[in-house]
Amino acid sequence: MVSTGGTIEKTYDELGGVLTNTLSNLDVVLSTLVLHGVELVRIPLMNKDSLEMTQADHSLIAQTCEVYAAQHDGLVVVHGTDRLVTTGDAIVARIGTPRVPIVLTGAMRPYQLRNTDAIQNVTEALLAVQIAEPGVYCALHNRLLRFPGVVKDRRNGTFARVEEIDALRNTSSAGTVEGALDDLPDNAPFSAGVAPRDIALREPSPYVDPLKRGHHDE
Repeated sequence: MVSTGGTIEKTYDELGGVLTNTLSNLDVVLSTLVLHGVELVRIPLMNKDSLEMTQADHSLIAQTCEVYAAQHDGLVVVHGTDRLVTTGDAIVARIGTPRVPIVLTGAMRPYQLRNTDAIQNVTEALLAVQIAEPGVYCALHNRLLRFPGVVKDRRNGTFARVEEIDALRNTSSAGTVEGALDDLPDNAPFSAGVAPRDIALREPSPYVDPLKRGHHDE
């Protein structure tokens, strides 16, 4: 698990009255999960709001994924949602199809808020990385979307595929959807179930007793 920061890691600064990326919540999140048979290695690469990430940061994350994907059975990247797509595309550009699944996830609302989606998304990513075919994915809100072609849906606060948005706009132009869509941004919302092409399943790895394998969380 490579952590890079983002909303999921934001904590409240009482003196400044703002949410900042200064401490890490991820270990607290992981401590609430029961992960039998999973040997989890934590790689705290950086702790940044993704809006503050540079191209060098995206390249570093992609390079790190390339290195650790060669050494592990799967990779989860915890990332800020504003630039998650940029990093996902950078990983694909550098690696192509990796030998193992690489799953990016994050949160729209900080872990410290009662209505956070952090635990759901991290749990989904940890499951997806064990059952998906090799590839680069985004796991959030009960969907697993494969890169490239993933976009952030800022109006609905989630992620979608480009072709879903295109289909919505085409339907609108045919006059079958109420309301004007002229003001929709490129990442306009589209609500749909998970299309079969979004998820490619593989057989899960056989269960290994963590007591015999030297289970550890780092």
